[in-house]
Amino acid sequence: MAGKAHVLIVEDDPVTRSKLAAYMAAEGFQVSEAGDVHETKSIIAHALPDLVLLDINLPDESGLILARELRAKSTMGIILVTARDDETDRIVGLEIGADDYITKPFNPRELAVRVRNLLRRVGPSMAAERSGSGVYSFAGWTLDCDSRQLLSPRGENVRLTRGEFDVLAALARHPGRALSRDQLLDLTQHDGEAVIDRTIDVLVGRLRRKIESDARHPAIILTVHGVGYRLVGG
Repeated sequence: MAGKAHVLIVEDDPVTRSKLAAYMAAEGFQVSEAGDVHETKSIIAHALPDLVLLDINLPDESGLILARELRAKSTMGIILVTARDDETDRIVGLEIGADDYITKPFNPRELAVRVRNLLRRVGPSMAAERSGSGVYSFAGWTLDCDSRQLLSPRGENVRLTRGEFDVLAALARHPGRALSRDQLLDLTQHDGEAVIDRTIDVLVGRLRRKIESDARHPAIILTVHGVGYRLVGG
């Protein structure tokens, strides 16, 4: 299985799950299967997948809750697969961190294309996640999460507060992805702290003044209107 992208299919209907697993395997992916949230967490504890095809309607817990938990812990790709043609579910799913959404019945070839496109986007971040590397580079800057240091393109150590560092680290672990304020709160929350979404705006403003050439016209930490923020990749 070495070299194959690992796709985890989470679907409670065994017939649908089996057919989808067979198709994904035929497309060249390493495939794992789970019928509920409990099985999903057990599989992920032993082998972190590159991408999860996740049904929203699961027997033991909502797939939306699971998607939120997965996004808070990993940069893996998440595609919601559901029979529900409900715009609210779609919007909520994307807001909590899912990358894509497809409604049953769907064309397997279309799904395979979406899977491949998403794997190309998440590949670099997943490779860093698996290697345990806590070093991220963007726009000439280097963020070392192990030593909690930020180095400028000239090699200078730039001092950051804990909040500033945590927000930048969350963005760096998801390069090119738009993260909502709620997602950033989930990724940076510390036990016992009461943080509100406006705090994220303040921290982003401080970061821009430290790393942008022109904080009024940012080119590194971009605002995604109606969503939140994203860090330029590479």
